[in-house]
Amino acid sequence: MHTDFSVSGRIIDIHTNAIYEGTVHVSNGRISKIVREATGKSNYILPGFVDAHVHVESSMLVPCEFARLAVPHGTIATVSDPHEIGNVLGIEGVEYMVENGKKVPFKFYFGAPSCVPATPFETAGAEITAADIEKLFQRDEIKYLAEMMNWPGVLNRDPQVMEKIELAKKYGKAVDGHAPGLMGEQAARYASAGITTDHECFTAEEALDKLAVGMKILIREGSAAKNFEALIPLLPQHYPNIMFCSDDKHPDNLVEGHINLLVKRALAKGNDLFHVLRAACLNPVEHYKLEVGLLREGDAADFILIDNPENFNVLATYINGELVAEQGKSNITFSPSEEINNFNTDVKVAQQFEVPLGAAQKVRVIEAFDGQLITKEGWATPNVRNGFVESDVAQDVLKIAVVNRYENSIPAVAFIKNVGLQEGAIASSVGHDSHNIIAVGVDDESIAKAVNLIIGAKGGVAAVGMGKEQLLPLPVAGIMSAQDGYKVAEAYSAIDRMSKEMGSKLASPFMTLSFMALLVIPSLKLSDKGLFNGDTFQFVPVAE
Repeated sequence: MHTDFSVSGRIIDIHTNAIYEGTVHVSNGRISKIVREATGKSNYILPGFVDAHVHVESSMLVPCEFARLAVPHGTIATVSDPHEIGNVLGIEGVEYMVENGKKVPFKFYFGAPSCVPATPFETAGAEITAADIEKLFQRDEIKYLAEMMNWPGVLNRDPQVMEKIELAKKYGKAVDGHAPGLMGEQAARYASAGITTDHECFTAEEALDKLAVGMKILIREGSAAKNFEALIPLLPQHYPNIMFCSDDKHPDNLVEGHINLLVKRALAKGNDLFHVLRAACLNPVEHYKLEVGLLREGDAADFILIDNPENFNVLATYINGELVAEQGKSNITFSPSEEINNFNTDVKVAQQFEVPLGAAQKVRVIEAFDGQLITKEGWATPNVRNGFVESDVAQDVLKIAVVNRYENSIPAVAFIKNVGLQEGAIASSVGHDSHNIIAVGVDDESIAKAVNLIIGAKGGVAAVGMGKEQLLPLPVAGIMSAQDGYKVAEAYSAIDRMSKEMGSKLASPFMTLSFMALLVIPSLKLSDKGLFNGDTFQFVPVAE
């Protein structure tokens, strides 16, 4: 039930680049009028923030709980790609996200996943076809074709890929990109297919090439991939074509902040307030044609109050005229959510994670980088015991395994550097994009134990070491919890802390782990079918 009310303060008008004192009058969830007048109020009123690209599932929270944690930071809407749950449950999973999001006064807008499964080189739980995408496009909540990760298919004009892009054009939907490293003629060809955005740039040079061919650039700062520092220098000149996004945000980080943190950092670097707010508020709404208010008469009453542009502390958040957060506290209440899943594999034994040496002289190593999704291919001298290659803690070359969670099969095992564990193992069923179980550990027994904790819970993140075990169950598709988001964040913080006590130096060990099976990001990754080179799109042997 809507009530009529008014809010006074200094209004930040991002359409005219003006700040003036006034009062915003709200009636029946919409802004009925904005009156310029002296108010004596020191607070500021401005449009709410939009995350221009996020996988809600990476918060480990169902949408209604994600919203609870996001609104105190001034977030009122997200452009959400549900391909994580799509890879597990197909179109049923996408529809689950849409319906769950309707439980709360938050503006979730979803894309139709374009690449499910992400590649044919891994086992996913489902497929989303062109026919499924057309069905999704007939829903008002589906605003775009989600990130087209199959960039080789776009460059080669693969018929199946182009059919999905043409469907987006038919229904007037934007097409999101995903093309790490593409530049020059390749970037131009990618964009010419109808791709309108990219959130994977990790250098300004790459982003400039894509801007030059008409693509919009999303500056990403998430729990794993952090590209803000590299790309924020583009804002002053290219602000009409820049947006902010998180891509992936773990629950503990979401408690701390969201798009508001990017706004603060951009302003601290001396960027123009209106340029920053174009990226944080206006550009996503216009690009994706979202039904989000932008602080104009007749708009939905979606706006926030802050103390001042210097501190940028969010005092209140309104969505459709409803006060959903104030003074850092969410007014959205917890409500139970249905649990759906697709998990079917038996417990494993330590012997299944053994790597026989054979005649090999060296082993390939995935070199992980803190804060990046990309990896590098390295080599190491094998640490051999009784004819088997084991983890080498002294060299920080640890065993990594991917276990098919949809059917019983032999785990794929390889080696990884820069995780830093000194003992035990960590494991997770959040393993982009197919969400098989991924684990890293110093010995086979610990790896098996961590993997089996997850199998027993039909999804979760686990740590085994120092004489103890910790598990955060994720029974919704094996990637989300339906519990209170703040409690999930506390539990995740505890298991993250344990992984660091076991030796990991990564800022977010579980987030980095989750991307080590993401084959579409170069250079070397591991799927349930084997070690994969993301540059050549071919499997490669672990040992040579």
